[in-house]
Amino acid sequence: MLDDFNREGLGIEVDFSLPAERVVRMLNQIIEWRGKPATIRVDNGPEYISGTLMKWAETRGIGLQHIQPGKPQQNAYVERYNRTVRHEWLGQFLFETIAEVQDQATEWLWTYNNDRPNMGIGGITPAQKLKLAA
Repeated sequence: MLDDFNREGLGIEVDFSLPAERVVRMLNQIIEWRGKPATIRVDNGPEYISGTLMKWAETRGIGLQHIQPGKPQQNAYVERYNRTVRHEWLGQFLFETIAEVQDQATEWLWTYNNDRPNMGIGGITPAQKLKLAA
């Protein structure tokens, strides 16, 4: 999950598959922490076109904005972020367990948000950009 405003990674959920119920649980946790967004942009994966997610969003007054199939550039920040995840840590290690991957993801996410300058937001970290907006 990525915040378009400051390019902050809000969460990385790791597993062999992520059903809509898991996506909803993670979104509820992020909303509890950061507040409710007006809109969430998603691709057309099964977890994002499911009735579960659509009903969840509708009952909370959150719009779901699906990108057009075959147009990943409409979600460019997330595509770039996913590439960074793959190149900076996911493709660098051999993991034994899902828990090990999740631990590494959580550690990397903190570094990404707090220590790693992002050239797309002026060479500052996502945490710094968020502080500037406050």
